[in-house]
Amino acid sequence: MPEWGPSEPNASMPVERKISKFVAIGDSQTEGVGDFYPDGSERGWADRFADNLARSQPDLLYANLAVRGKKIAEIREKQLAAAIEQKPDLVSLIAGLNDMIRPGFQLSETIAHMDDMQAALRNIGARVLSITYPDPQGLAPIGRFLHEKTMEFNQELRRVAAKNDVLLLDLESTPITSDPRFWCADRLHLNPEGHRRLAVGMASLVTQPGEDWLEPLPSRPEPGRLRRTAIDLHWGWAFFMPWVGRRIVGRSSGDGREAKRPQLLPVSPGYAQAAP
Repeated sequence: MPEWGPSEPNASMPVERKISKFVAIGDSQTEGVGDFYPDGSERGWADRFADNLARSQPDLLYANLAVRGKKIAEIREKQLAAAIEQKPDLVSLIAGLNDMIRPGFQLSETIAHMDDMQAALRNIGARVLSITYPDPQGLAPIGRFLHEKTMEFNQELRRVAAKNDVLLLDLESTPITSDPRFWCADRLHLNPEGHRRLAVGMASLVTQPGEDWLEPLPSRPEPGRLRRTAIDLHWGWAFFMPWVGRRIVGRSSGDGREAKRPQLLPVSPGYAQAAP
């Protein structure tokens, strides 16, 4: 079975020590888009991770500053200082995808922001969690056009993670992350099962894993060519064209949104278990 875990420089982890303050910063994936509570509010991997962590760290405090649609410079400007002010001992930092999928993506600039944020968080003594991204080929019709950019971005993410002693969950390295059944219909956000698995994967970086979260889903027949074409056309009309429209008018899905959990708060038992 393939390993989905820390990049090689950090392979001696996980870290087993008390975690009292966990702060999550980033974009839609960390906000929890694609995984919802019964009232329609976002849950996501970070809520699930905090809930799982609180079982062994009952005094855990958790804040989530992530906002959908944000590029990495915006995350650095709006979320980094707020995270540092809360003096966390554990921070998750997932950012850069919204930069990478846009025309005019500057890899060196994006990585410089990531490098600086990781260094700033490490300088206050926080452990930092981050990821590489799955290969988009097979997930969306435009995935093959993003393959090379994704691979180059991931390689740079590995480099700065090693430089800053960041715990990196290498999603590129395991095939299950490219299974469409872990993703929403928009092919961009994890669905509830995808968020659940990401939460367990992130937990494996700081605690001993408690379940086989890498197990593939049962095999199924691939859709025929006509069915695949119909699915891709629906995706283009329902998701890609609205995304292009927002780019044309300079809007973002995160415009006017605030962080869902801006301050550190206790994590009550079963916090993220209100829905399956």
